[in-house]
This record gives sequence, C-alpha cells and structure tokens, in this order.
Amino acid sequence: MGSELERMGATKGHEILLTDHQHLDITDSKSVADYFQEHTPDICINAAAYTAVDKAEDEVELAFAVNRDGAANLARACQDNDVPLLHISTDYVFDGSQLLPYSELDQPNPASVYGQSKWEGDQLVMRVLEKHIIMRVAWVFAANGHNFVKTMLRLAKERDELGIVSDQRGGPTWAGDIAAALLEIVDQHASEESIDWGVYDYIGQPATSWFDFASAIFDKSVELGLLEKPPRLNAIATSDYPTPARRPMNSVLDCSKISDNFGIEQPDWRVGLEKVLQELKDNVA
Repeated sequence: MGSELERMGATKGHEILLTDHQHLDITDSKSVADYFQEHTPDICINAAAYTAVDKAEDEVELAFAVNRDGAANLARACQDNDVPLLHISTDYVFDGSQLLPYSELDQPNPASVYGQSKWEGDQLVMRVLEKHIIMRVAWVFAANGHNFVKTMLRLAKERDELGIVSDQRGGPTWAGDIAAALLEIVDQHASEESIDWGVYDYIGQPATSWFDFASAIFDKSVELGLLEKPPRLNAIATSDYPTPARRPMNSVLDCSKISDNFGIEQPDWRVGLEKVLQELKDNVA
C-alpha cells in the first residue's frame, strides 16, 4: 500500500513522506513525537500493521505493540499537532458469523489475536483523536509484498493441483484502489470540504470466495501469458485446512457509507487484478 500511495500521490502532486519501521518505530511514543516535530505533516496515513495472522497467535506481545500501541502513539501525535489520521483497519475485527454484509454500525467481535489487536488499536484512535478516518479493508492484494495473488502464482509453478478454501467469502481489494480512496479523502480535506470523521468500510466487489478468486487469478494469468496452464483446483472447506488463527467466514463489508459521504465507489477487484498481473508480467519481462 505504501508503494501505491507513493506512486499515486506523486501523480496527484502530493509530497509523500514514506517511512518504515527501520526509520520510525511507531511502538516508541517518543520516536513518533520527534518525527512529527521534525517533519510537520499535514496529514498522517497509517498503513503499518503486524499482519502475520497465524504468527500473531504466538507473537501476541508484538502484535499488540504494533497494532494497538503503535496506532495509539500515532493518534496522540496527531492530536498534539492537530493533524488528521487515516488509519487502515481490517475485516478481522468481526468474527464473520453473520450472514449479511457487515456495516460500520455492527459491533466488532474479533476471533483472533490479530483481529483483537487491530480492534483495540481502532478504539484508541477513536478515543484519542477526533479527526480520524478508520478504513476497514479486506483481502488486500498488490504486485508488491506478500499476498494471496502472489502466493497463488508461486504455488502454480510448484504444484499441478491445489486445494482452495471455498466457504469463506469476502471482497478482494487492490492496494491501488485503497490508495486512491485515501488520497481522495486527503484531497477533500485539503480543499477544506467538511469531513465526516469516523469508521468506513472499503472492499472490492463482487463478493467472492477464495476458491473463485484463485480461479480468476489463474484464468487471467493464462490469458496474459503469465502462466502456461493453470493448476487443477479442488474446493475444500475451512475445516479441511486448519490454521492457528480463526478466519472470518464472512468478510463482506457494506461500503455504502463511504460512497454517500465521499463519493468513493466500491471498486471492481477484477480490474485491479488485471492491473496487478500485468505489472507482474512486465516486471518479469
């Protein structure tokens, strides 16, 4: 997401100051305060998170240090400097048990350490800072970093057959679409438009399963010449693929609020997928 923010921000004329945990440790409140004093940002986007969902079940302290305490440190620095915070959250704040799409009014009930650490960070942001946007996203993919699309392409080159979970549903979301949505909010704030601060859901559409998402990845990869042939896919149940952390069965989020308040429409993940696969192909060439 940081790479997409840098690329899109530059095209929109923003001065984007990127940093990482080697240069700014958000778990260190003094480090965060000093960074704000030195760079005096107009707005802060927190795309940092501990996202190793299964490892978090063992690395509890680290997950909470980054996702809860780090978010709180940024919120306090923003409050002290009168800077709005755009904070990325997750579908994992919900347990995924309800059948309908989750809205911003539904009560979170995390079922994993990762989800709990993110939810507690969200609550501290809400408590500390008035000028905040908490954007809940899900199933994020991009040409950079570790994500489902790149994992599927790697496995396709290693195996002829794959079992893919088919009973979890969500909305794959291209990091570029998230970056574009964040920058639209930045632009509206910069133009001194009235901002309705608070929590917003933002995921790709249409809703799909991991199995169908994988099928789309392989079909488009073959079409683009990124793969010679797709692996054979077998639909499996969540119970057939046990993991240390429990995944939400339903990660579909209702995105009408962000459309109503900012005019930001829910993106088609299939468009983002083609862009990512084309970028990956171009990088290989």
